[in-house]
Amino acid sequence: MDKLLIEGGTPLAGEIAISGAKNAALPILCASLLSSEPLHLTNVPRLKDISTMLRLLEQMGVAVEDLGADGLVLNSRGLNNPLAPYDMVKTMRASILVLGPLLARHGEARVSLPGGCAIGARPVEQHIKGLQAMGAEVFVEHGYIQARARGKGGLTGARIVTDMVTVTGTENLMMAAVLAKGETIIENAAREPEVVDLANCLVSMGAQIAGAGTARIRIQGVERLHGARHAIMADRIETGTYLCAAAATGGNIRLTNTAAANLDAVIDKLFDSGCELLIERTAITLQAPPRLKAVSIRTSPYPAFPTDMQAQFMAVNCVAEGSAVIRETIFENRFMHAVELIRLGADIKIDASNAMVTGVDHLDGATVMATDLRASASLVIAGLVAQGETVIERIYHLDRGYERIEEKLGQLGARVKRIR
Repeated sequence: MDKLLIEGGTPLAGEIAISGAKNAALPILCASLLSSEPLHLTNVPRLKDISTMLRLLEQMGVAVEDLGADGLVLNSRGLNNPLAPYDMVKTMRASILVLGPLLARHGEARVSLPGGCAIGARPVEQHIKGLQAMGAEVFVEHGYIQARARGKGGLTGARIVTDMVTVTGTENLMMAAVLAKGETIIENAAREPEVVDLANCLVSMGAQIAGAGTARIRIQGVERLHGARHAIMADRIETGTYLCAAAATGGNIRLTNTAAANLDAVIDKLFDSGCELLIERTAITLQAPPRLKAVSIRTSPYPAFPTDMQAQFMAVNCVAEGSAVIRETIFENRFMHAVELIRLGADIKIDASNAMVTGVDHLDGATVMATDLRASASLVIAGLVAQGETVIERIYHLDRGYERIEEKLGQLGARVKRIR
């Protein structure tokens, strides 16, 4: 497996462009299953998870044309195999997102229970419950979700109330509902910007959706969707990660092709830590202070502080002045990076879902192991700060969510090298 070698101690400086959002691109790729006409997508990030999803769609009969800098064209006219096998989806949680579109257009689906990062339980019951409310027969057998629409009429609209806020659940049900007969209302819907981006893409394909970005989404089913062109939104988590890296290293960077509007909670915490930020329409500039101030955070669903930025902010607090409490409320097993940060000299004490972080004068380079995608990013930030060399093992997690990370960091002056 590849490793990342980081020579720490250099403040980040310069300008880079942010890539398209992985968490928006994955459901939108699945939306191509809903129409027999081409879907042209631009600003698609080149990531491991994206290539995995494309292979999955291709084995279902979707034709994928790579236009290079002009994006991808997906055509599911030849859709013929509504199966998502275990060997293709075991590393990627987002594979569950083919369930709703397949059921809506093909009338049946067989999808392996998904894998992904080992950060805690992410049950699919909410997906199943919503599809059953829309008239589908769904059961789990031999590790697969098997679903079919009852009779020849397909899915029917329903009022769906989820027991918990779930982003992929909201996206799956929204995609299923756009071709269902009648009206579907999703209560307690996820409000994340990626949900809104998916809704915008579906509307451009002819769907009728209102309320995306609120807790109540209303969908009026249509008979068919047509082709469209859509640009994937900027990755707010990649944006936040580079901002945290600049803050921790005492740097001064400018990020383009992004927007602060989707990062209010993170921006506010960076202000609280002492950073100066200049917000433009499609760019963000950050200047770090001589010494950061420790800032407490509590993760919650959007628009509160995102769980996907918790690990990166823990790394920032490791070298900040004072102590801060980080409370994780979304996933029960998302402090695995703390043990690796301690190997670098961090002062962190874990108590159930709370972490007490006391800033230290410096971190020391060491060999550490990435346990999940965002944990990997926190170790990169810590390695950029640490004195000496840091080696990060199992960086395939990074390749799932950060496009050309060593190249972008190099553009900002970091001394980072991939060891193959």
